[in-house]
Amino acid sequence: YKAGYSYLMTLGLSVVAGGLLVRIFIFFHDCAHQSFFASRKANSILGYLCGILTFIPFAEWRKSHGCHHNTFGDLDRRGKGDVWTLTAEEFRSASKPKRFWYRFFRNPFVLLGLGPAYLFLVSYRYPHRGARRRQHYSVIITNAAIMAIIIVASLTIGFKAYALIQFPVIFMAGVIGVWLFYIQHQFKGVCWKRHDQWDSITASLLGSSYYKLPKVIQWFTGNIGIHHIHHLRARIPNYNLQKAYDDTKTFLDVKPLTIRKSFACLQLKLWDEKGQKLVGFKSAYA
Repeated sequence: YKAGYSYLMTLGLSVVAGGLLVRIFIFFHDCAHQSFFASRKANSILGYLCGILTFIPFAEWRKSHGCHHNTFGDLDRRGKGDVWTLTAEEFRSASKPKRFWYRFFRNPFVLLGLGPAYLFLVSYRYPHRGARRRQHYSVIITNAAIMAIIIVASLTIGFKAYALIQFPVIFMAGVIGVWLFYIQHQFKGVCWKRHDQWDSITASLLGSSYYKLPKVIQWFTGNIGIHHIHHLRARIPNYNLQKAYDDTKTFLDVKPLTIRKSFACLQLKLWDEKGQKLVGFKSAYA
């Protein structure tokens, strides 16, 4: 950019850089599960470093993600580390302002546009309700490191150049990350249960997708598309997920979700408890 090349070249390279940042996030994710290294200390060190690069406070995110693993697919324990999802009955009985905000949030341009930008640039910049001292410190450390990087960049290449390079990269990585997280638990055929009927094995196999991706994309996303295996055994590191799938696919009959079919999942907005499936807004009133 500073050398006078077209900014379109920067935007094009940001797609590749965003993909690499997603792969760094996968390392961060494995460190949160204490699975990337055998050493807890090594996982924490790498986790904090990757968190600075991805703009995510390590200890703060690790806590919310742990809640996600303990509650995903449980209708009675929604709201922590997951995508905001209402049942059809809850939506019908909600106030007009709540229905408006839910529709706004579920709009693909918001969910995959404004959402990632807000999440990575704003939401992760402060500790959330219930955060303990360790989570507070992780937010402070991450913010301080990001600020130091911004200051150094401003004094060398200039803040404008830094922003024009960094924002597209973090935005692209955020869009990919949010999309992956969405499609992992919001797909046709997903199984959600009330707490008294919920169990982790069923939730893993039927409440987590197997997102079958081309090999190149699978490399950038660190095999996280094999999400049912990840939820069955979160301590399996990303570099062993494919082997774990290959070793278990003969007796774990999970239908893969392809990229082409996955885009239709954006039409799924609400959980229909009677039909036991995700439906669109129109179906909620049928």
